[in-house]
Amino acid sequence: MPSQDWVRTSLRTPGILVFGMVLAPCGWILDLVATVSPNWRTINAITGQPANQFIQQGIWDICRATETSQLGCGVQDTAYFNEKIIPIAQGLMVASLVTNFIGLAIAIAGVRCWRDTPRWTLAGIGGLVIFLSGVMTLIPIAWYTHILESIPVSSPSTDIRAGYSIILGYIGAIFEIVGGLVMCIGICRCCGGRNRGEKPVEEVMGSQFRHRKNTPPRRVEVPSLSSSKSTASSVPYSRDSLDEDVSFPRAKPAPRSVRTPHTDRPYDVDL
Repeated sequence: MPSQDWVRTSLRTPGILVFGMVLAPCGWILDLVATVSPNWRTINAITGQPANQFIQQGIWDICRATETSQLGCGVQDTAYFNEKIIPIAQGLMVASLVTNFIGLAIAIAGVRCWRDTPRWTLAGIGGLVIFLSGVMTLIPIAWYTHILESIPVSSPSTDIRAGYSIILGYIGAIFEIVGGLVMCIGICRCCGGRNRGEKPVEEVMGSQFRHRKNTPPRRVEVPSLSSSKSTASSVPYSRDSLDEDVSFPRAKPAPRSVRTPHTDRPYDVDL
């Protein structure tokens, strides 16, 4: 069976590629904030400490703070950093950032900002790499949330909450997973080519033929050369009408001089 030819109906960048190229950088920024910020877990109501003081724990640092100020970071907690989830989260979050960056570089080369037709395979591979980066972010975030209250604490507390880094990590991972999956849809043509913004050549040519067939021919008015000459003149007056018009005085013509053939010598009768 001969392969079917396809043609793009628009030179605009396909929507699935635009969608993925917007969500992937947004997810990368959110993951970066979640990685470096020391607020994966917040410990409140610490025994022996003021009521307004709390501890913020991340995967790289621990800080003490109050509701109005930051008291300091670099708090040592050996039991916390020796927990199994911490080194795994450090490695996966950094790997996710690097992988997302690589996926964006591959996808940019295939999106075709400077070409008439996208490189669908290259763009799909970039989307797959971005999807993997989202998965690498989601694994430590979900694991840390699951064992949030079982991670050892140096100071006894009864109020342990998830920090904003967990929320940002979830949103960033979802952005990367959804954006990467949408870009992967372009690897294979489906839904009648609508996922790529393409149509079969036969369908496009047939629609153009039907449009021309249904369009009535344009009528052109051609002046006839055999039409009788009109007696009406386009000039609102004629020479005869000017001669008959006596509503204004006319200047009298100058008398004509009569030249006689005789010379200027006087005769006898003149004397």
